[in-house]
Amino acid sequence: MFRIMLAVTLLVVWGLSSLALAQGFTFAIGGPAASQDFKMKAAVFAFRTEGCADPANALVSGTAEGFVNGMRQSRPLQVVKASKPGVYGVFQNWSGEGVWVVNLKGTCGNQAAGAIVPLGPKGFIRESSKFLARPATNAEISDSLKALLNGGTK
Repeated sequence: MFRIMLAVTLLVVWGLSSLALAQGFTFAIGGPAASQDFKMKAAVFAFRTEGCADPANALVSGTAEGFVNGMRQSRPLQVVKASKPGVYGVFQNWSGEGVWVVNLKGTCGNQAAGAIVPLGPKGFIRESSKFLARPATNAEISDSLKALLNGGTK
């Protein structure tokens, strides 16, 4: 009986591990309230890592990329950890002029993830955000900025 229970337990653990690995490492974005952390109240948006076996050890960073007065600008972001592992906030440190996207990148073990999050006058534009299984390329970031310049939000 013990062997059967051990075998079933191992199968369940293996199955759940396979599902987590199949999902892959990625980001999910939401409003600041989604972080369930008061210190994120003033964030432009919050995001969390998904598909990482140990979210506390994921490495994430970001930059704000923009076009202001016809010139490309880049600002490193301070990505702030929330109280829950794998949850972060992005606070504005870029100009209110021009058009901007947030470029997120991260790693979890040997997996990588990236996201391009366009910003509009009312905050982040979820529908136009792009989630990648790798860091975004400069061309992808430029394309997202050009779409914003041309009035596109999708």
